[in-house]
Amino acid sequence: MVHLNLKPGVNNVNYTEATAHLEPDSVVLRDPTGGNELQILEQGYRADPVSVSLLMSYYEGKTIDFEVSGIENKAATRQIIRAKIIRSGAANDSVGPLFEVDGKLTFKPPGDPLFPSLPDDSILKPTLTWQLSSDKDGPVDAELSYITGGMNWHADYNVVSPEKGDTVDVVGWVTMDNESGKTFQQAKIKLMAGDVNKVQTQERRAYRMAAAVALSDAAPPVSERSFDEYHLYTMERPATLRDHETKQVEFVRAAGVKARLLYVYDGAQIDPYHFGGLNREFIRDDQNYGTQSNPKVRVVREFSNSESNHLGIALPKGRIRFYRSDADGQMEFTGENTIDHTPRDEVIRVSTGNAFDLVGERKRVNFKVDNRGHTMEESFEIKLRNHKKEATEIRVVEHLYRWDNWEITQKSDDFVKTEARTVEFRVGVATDTEKTVTYTVHYSW
Repeated sequence: MVHLNLKPGVNNVNYTEATAHLEPDSVVLRDPTGGNELQILEQGYRADPVSVSLLMSYYEGKTIDFEVSGIENKAATRQIIRAKIIRSGAANDSVGPLFEVDGKLTFKPPGDPLFPSLPDDSILKPTLTWQLSSDKDGPVDAELSYITGGMNWHADYNVVSPEKGDTVDVVGWVTMDNESGKTFQQAKIKLMAGDVNKVQTQERRAYRMAAAVALSDAAPPVSERSFDEYHLYTMERPATLRDHETKQVEFVRAAGVKARLLYVYDGAQIDPYHFGGLNREFIRDDQNYGTQSNPKVRVVREFSNSESNHLGIALPKGRIRFYRSDADGQMEFTGENTIDHTPRDEVIRVSTGNAFDLVGERKRVNFKVDNRGHTMEESFEIKLRNHKKEATEIRVVEHLYRWDNWEITQKSDDFVKTEARTVEFRVGVATDTEKTVTYTVHYSW
């Protein structure tokens, strides 16, 4: 709120509580009660508060005092040196300032500058100036809204697993960074998560933020609700967020979350999203495409964001870190990744790295093409080796990238079709053994 004491007609108002990164054309000033028809006839915005470099530029070409402090014989000393500011350096930081002392030039100021006075048009804080037209006399508590840079927030999640088992504890944090040039005293904060469209004049996060908050003992520190096409996270108690301060608030804590541990072998050394953009005939006709083998078996965590799984809150995108308790109770970091905005009742799948004791080997064992008949056959052999101390299920993902029309004519194991051109073999591999999966795919066009 902006407290105004207006008279009928034109009023000149200075507002000095704006941020240093305000977008002036986003300002909305209104009487929320509708009792006064405020109109901004003219608006000015200055974000150049007094600083050493600014005052140097004001006194460019003039001679001022510089103070040199020191210690001599354990006593503080003070000396005043007169110097002329030849160039302040404010207009071009790459060349720097230039001073004249006793007829000689130096790039280094001889001491701390002592400026005679402030220029009449100088400001101490970023300032909005308005010429307001009011149709009534008296005080008005006007509502001021604007968009500002210099403020952002992000979410982080920590997932802790016991030594054995597939249940985890999840703790989520929001971290707020204030570089706006303004301190918000006892402010209420709402964090908007979602893909909010914003014309990009410079790099900005796809989050919106206003104000700051503290924890509450009587209620959850953060409440969440849908808003338009996004989600708002509202802090339950006001607090102070200082300029250049980073503040964190816990917004989700869940225990006993069922999080399955999956092992995935995607053996073809290709980017499955890349081949969709290539010339399809090129993929079909290049006999060597997709024959390079990737030996790594990925470790994947999968859990449902549902109330029955002790979650069920819309989760903003952010980094997710995984820890597991060792036999001595010490938590060890086991990997991290990011998640996208995830609505409630959706499944989250996160790759945390590659398994040390699981190895895959994939090779093509047969390839035959009939250009006249517009058909092709390709056969693969996939070997899975398990050096773990327990039997393990490995999901073998195969991308049938040659063409849309395909049929698997021979297989050693059952498979599941997961996408139009992707199948998955789910096979168990006993400890210290090797399992071989084979299949032949027939293409036609």
